[in-house]
Amino acid sequence: MVGLSAPASGEALPMEQEFKQGYRMHRILSNLNRLDVDRLDDADRERVETARDLLEEVSLLTRPSDGAGADAHADS
Repeated sequence: MVGLSAPASGEALPMEQEFKQGYRMHRILSNLNRLDVDRLDDADRERVETARDLLEEVSLLTRPSDGAGADAHADS
């Protein structure tokens, strides 16, 4: 498995890598949204909510300025 690392300051990611990272974030967020949080204990429910909030925030920060790209709120 290849580890993901942030590019050096000011260095742009190749388009394909940006797409793959965006897709992975979308899939993770979709999976978190599908969890039946009612069956989790309070600590796990809080962890899921925190992870979901962070992924949505990162998704908004990394979305192209023209509004194109995957919708991070899918399946919510």
